[in-house]
Amino acid sequence: MKFIAEINVMPLKALLDPQGKAVTGVMHNNGYAEIENVRIGKHLTLEIEAPSKQQAAQRIEEVCKKILHNPIMEGYEFVVKG
Repeated sequence: MKFIAEINVMPLKALLDPQGKAVTGVMHNNGYAEIENVRIGKHLTLEIEAPSKQQAAQRIEEVCKKILHNPIMEGYEFVVKG
């Protein structure tokens, strides 16, 4: 079966996010002062072939841990659909 995984990789909350800070500043300068704490990360969508949703989720977990995130700086979460 084919499944689709939606993965979000974000900087850890304890760390500074210079990109998010820059975007927050631009928003404030353009009249969006009510927006605060912008954090910028990565969103990935991928297809995976697996016998079950549980096995697909296990493989996605492995990929996230080994390849898609830096555990020192980032956290991740994902949803498997299908």
